[in-house]
Amino acid sequence: MLVLSRKEGEQLMIGDDIVVTINRISGNRVAIGIDAPRSVRIVRGELQRNEPVSGGSATMGVESTSVAIASKPH
Repeated sequence: MLVLSRKEGEQLMIGDDIVVTINRISGNRVAIGIDAPRSVRIVRGELQRNEPVSGGSATMGVESTSVAIASKPH
């Protein structure tokens, strides 16, 4: 696992087409923004573990999308 320190407003790149931005840090909560192609499936970790193994993929279309997720740091 790669662990990085980032300040509010800073970004990191994953591959050539995914940008993660630290939007807000408040106490023990971090709000992040994810800019990725719609074909990239983004699911919170706790939801991924509860999904059934079989079944269809919930991918989005082909255009770019932005997603904001609030999460506690580990």
